[in-house]
Amino acid sequence: MAEKTKSKARQNNEKRMKLTGHLKELRNRLIVCLLILFIGTIVGLGFAPRVVEHLLGLGEVYGYQYVYLAPQELLMQYMSVALIFGLVCAMPVIMYEVWAFARPGLTKRENLAFVFSLIFGSIFFCVGVYFAYRIMLPTMLLFLSTLENRAEVAAAISVQNYISFLLTIFIIFGVVFELPVISVVLNALKLLKVEWMKKARRFVIVISFVVAAFITPPDVISQIMVGIPIIFLYQLSIILCLIMEKLRRRRSGRKQAEEQRDENGEERPEEEGAEP
Repeated sequence: MAEKTKSKARQNNEKRMKLTGHLKELRNRLIVCLLILFIGTIVGLGFAPRVVEHLLGLGEVYGYQYVYLAPQELLMQYMSVALIFGLVCAMPVIMYEVWAFARPGLTKRENLAFVFSLIFGSIFFCVGVYFAYRIMLPTMLLFLSTLENRAEVAAAISVQNYISFLLTIFIIFGVVFELPVISVVLNALKLLKVEWMKKARRFVIVISFVVAAFITPPDVISQIMVGIPIIFLYQLSIILCLIMEKLRRRRSGRKQAEEQRDENGEERPEEEGAEP
């Protein structure tokens, strides 16, 4: 009985040591993430005024005039831009720290899916933000300025509301452009099948234009310019998932062929042509 109690005590101590080690590792990784976020925010404060001035200039081209309703409103926009810059700089580090913490408990396929989503997710997010900046925002701002000219009420646009509107559009399009990456990762983890995506294609087309109606001004042109990219990204997701499934089938076929050769005692082609 004494030996059993001692062995249980040892097991409990080992579990506590492991838990303590995991908590220390988690704390250290959180400190690293917060430190990078802080440094990125401080660096972002250096050029935040120029970024805000540039964003305000996008509307001034179409006759927008801005006001700020509180003494600290303009300063808070500088802080918002700097914080977003710090978050963008820290995001790769945060994702890496999350992956490094969870890596021992992940399978090889899950590790590959995580690395793939980290790299291509960042690329597609940047493409979505650039698409919103170069194509969508000029169209939206032009349409909204034409409505303002028709109205008899003079517009007093708050700097905070204007910057928040632009940043929201950037984030929405960055997330929308993540659709192919999310689809490929879910398909690689066998949580999403191409057959399901093909059957849901009609519903996705309708939902795309409904979503476009919510995130764009009430004009047909803006809705079409948002809906068509969503449909294109969905179709691209189907194509990429098909390619991934074909590659997996080839790999599984090769593995089965090699296993059959090993069971039959046959030599592999490389070994047959090898010189003694």
